[in-house]
Amino acid sequence: MADKYQGEFYCVKCKDKRTTEGDVVVSENGRRMAKGTCPECGTKLNRILGKA
Repeated sequence: MADKYQGEFYCVKCKDKRTTEGDVVVSENGRRMAKGTCPECGTKLNRILGKA
């Protein structure tokens, strides 16, 4: 079961912070990232999380 992250992401297209929910994945270099979708424009959002 994948972890979920709910919080603020920065949308580059809207140039504003958006609150949404995303899935937590591990990148190739071992960092945890949350990936979601902007509720306004539909752009993919990424947020780098801590390693813990």
